[in-house]
Amino acid sequence: MNHRTQGGRTANDLGELREQAEHTRDELGRTVEALAAKADVKAQAEEKVAAAREKAAVAAERAKEKAVVAADLVKEKTAVATEQAAVATEQVKEKTAAATDLVKEKTPDPVLEKAEAVAQKAKANRTPLVAATAALAGFLLVRRIVRGHRGRR
Repeated sequence: MNHRTQGGRTANDLGELREQAEHTRDELGRTVEALAAKADVKAQAEEKVAAAREKAAVAAERAKEKAVVAADLVKEKTAVATEQAAVATEQVKEKTAAATDLVKEKTPDPVLEKAEAVAQKAKANRTPLVAATAALAGFLLVRRIVRGHRGRR
């Protein structure tokens, strides 16, 4: 099957050589493209920027999801705390009312009347009462400071 041609080569040898040359050209073309891609700094920078943008978008989405979850948790805990505070407030009101009723029951009427009279006078003379209380507090504070200095000497 081998047919002789010029210079002792067969047709099969020439076909193989052509195939090898074509294969070598393909490989050379891919190698040149790969080298050109490596040498294209702008394209590499654009790829890195695109990757960084994608990574930032993913991170932002995760942060947003976490913030939503945290906000929901805060809302839930706030609602529970508000409900607990309302229950506690109601309990304090009930116990205060019960204590007030108990004190009114156990306290003799003359003492209650006298206490009511004192409370009304205090409300009527609020300014002098506040001034007297402030003067007493100031006196006690000065006295404590003076005694404190005597003890250090």
